[in-house]
Amino acid sequence: MRKPGARAVKPRNAATLIIVRRDRKTPQVLMGKRNSGHDFMPNLWVFPGGRIDRSDFRAPFATDLKPEVAARFEAHIPAARGRALALAAIRETWEEAGLLLAKDAPARRTSGPWRDFVAQGVAPDLEGLEIVARAVTPPMLAKRFDTWFLMADAERLVSLERKPDCGELEEIAWVDFDEALALPLPSVTRMVIDEEIQRLEDPTRPRPFMRFRAGPPRVSEL
Repeated sequence: MRKPGARAVKPRNAATLIIVRRDRKTPQVLMGKRNSGHDFMPNLWVFPGGRIDRSDFRAPFATDLKPEVAARFEAHIPAARGRALALAAIRETWEEAGLLLAKDAPARRTSGPWRDFVAQGVAPDLEGLEIVARAVTPPMLAKRFDTWFLMADAERLVSLERKPDCGELEEIAWVDFDEALALPLPSVTRMVIDEEIQRLEDPTRPRPFMRFRAGPPRVSEL
């Protein structure tokens, strides 16, 4: 919580990636447990993701966002920021979970957190991304995020075998949606899982934009 009397902080731009695996009897989703030492949501299970890095605005990509996904971003934020959010979600998934949503691409020089990614001889596959939801954390928190929740099928991963030395997430697991809901989750993650269960049955559902304050969240459509 922010200190009494302190001004509310501006939410940071962030994105998270929901990867759905459909090669089992029931669909499964990738979840990870946050480290107990974190000052933000310790010990809770989340989707991999994080805030935008400056390098995400100039990172290479093998395929671009589908026109309808790009248009949905552009209805709310600048086009360059929408693509950077998509790239941030893919980069964070690689860094936190050791899984690559990418395709083969010509090598090119890059720097910062993208250097290790590009060294794999691939570039991000943005074409497979869908927007599921957006949420802004409440003003009473010391850390705030304006997070876009994106989804992709696991079949678009380079491999289901993950890099062993992932970063912030202590544990990684593929779980079905009922198992996911039984985990200790942030409230927004629980709401997004409920939304995703319904979206798998009806992909035409409106996408929620949730603003959290004291009391029930304010929900509109993206």
